[in-house]
Amino acid sequence: MVEENLPLKLKLAYGGLGAGISLPSQITFSAITFFYNVILGLNAELIGIAWLLFSFWNAVNDPIFGFIEDNTKSEKYGRRVPYIRFGAPIYGIVFILCWIPFVDQNNELALFINLIIVLFVFDTLFTILGLINYTLPAEMALTVKARGNLLMYSNIISSISLLIAYILPIIFLTGNESPDAPFIFLIAMILVGIISTIILFISSFYLKENKYTQMEPTLPIIKAVKETFKNTPFLIFEGANFSFTFAQTILTTAIFYYIDYVLKLTGIFTTVPLIIVFLMIFIFIGVFNIIIRKIGVKKTFILALFWTGLSFFLIFFIGWTFQFALFAFILVGSGISGYMLSNQAVVADIVDYDEVRTSKRRETTYSGINALITKPAISLANWLFLVIISLFGFDAEQKVQNLSTQLGIMAAFALVPFIFLFAGALIMLFYPLDGPEWLKQKDKLIKIHQIKEKNYLDYLDKNKRDLMK
Repeated sequence: MVEENLPLKLKLAYGGLGAGISLPSQITFSAITFFYNVILGLNAELIGIAWLLFSFWNAVNDPIFGFIEDNTKSEKYGRRVPYIRFGAPIYGIVFILCWIPFVDQNNELALFINLIIVLFVFDTLFTILGLINYTLPAEMALTVKARGNLLMYSNIISSISLLIAYILPIIFLTGNESPDAPFIFLIAMILVGIISTIILFISSFYLKENKYTQMEPTLPIIKAVKETFKNTPFLIFEGANFSFTFAQTILTTAIFYYIDYVLKLTGIFTTVPLIIVFLMIFIFIGVFNIIIRKIGVKKTFILALFWTGLSFFLIFFIGWTFQFALFAFILVGSGISGYMLSNQAVVADIVDYDEVRTSKRRETTYSGINALITKPAISLANWLFLVIISLFGFDAEQKVQNLSTQLGIMAAFALVPFIFLFAGALIMLFYPLDGPEWLKQKDKLIKIHQIKEKNYLDYLDKNKRDLMK
């Protein structure tokens, strides 16, 4: 394979992009159910309905914006950078507004509508930026080594932001009896919105994208969608990715209930399980970067799914006490580390394969269709979790839940992710982009890209000379 070397500032900028997007998004999608249910007092069934209604927009808006971004043409900024640079402040403002209900909190119908609006508007901004972040490695590098190295830097930075994203709500929303806790939480969210905006804006000046793709004619939207669904490796991956997204959503939503009502932690101890998870993500990124070079993207992805699934299975049996739960979370964090490193590498390979088929680079189109298929998992997982704990007798007004309710929380928190993760790993066994023949095709793509880049620079040079005449 042709060697690729990415400059450090580019790796740091991509890491900043991921951190600036994920910090607000993870806080919102993980904490908003608990915030509206326990803090604002909205009925769990209404929250579940809100998530189901949201799932329709959540699925539809991604392919629309993915197609728009792939068809953006700007010689000055490119296809991706303008959305990041000019969308950053809007993203930060909308995130802050997520935690300020503009209705009477005693009016459940109004609060329900407020939640739906918040989900719709925030997800639109998250979609515009997240589509770019998810598939940009496919533009920035082509070899497994270069992509793995880029994603290693990104995941190290992002894991820090994700840790902050999970710890802040837990500190301010669980085990805190102070009447000022919601106000302090709001101040923290304002700071998060401002900091994320600054990080995204600065990162936009150092990112790299293939501007030569703007010279190439694009596929019409109907044909683009059809070609995407003809990509067999993509459809196989989507089955696995749906499963992981479902499991991850259960984790990020249920962790608040698990810490508050099963482990019954208070104070600084509420943050320990998640600190363990993200510490393991941080530690094992380097390990999985070596593994991905040794056994390839496909096998690493499957290993991560199996590993994480077994870890959740273990939680159900030993995760009832704080000490044993820590051991289980060590395994969960290390497994998620492998997924974080290999997931985007798999998507990048799929985009490469699509270019072999169609001769087009359609990164955000694939990111959009990926979201069309997997994002309903977010709504369905939140809905299923709330249904399960309600069936087991959960009552948000009770600070102490009975053993039956705790069993329901544990079943939803541990067994459901175990089932979905194992299913995802089995599906990925049929994924075909692996082995020497695939590496030969990627090597040809690198050389094709070098020719396209040269032609684009010649085109810009010619335009410049024409303007000087």
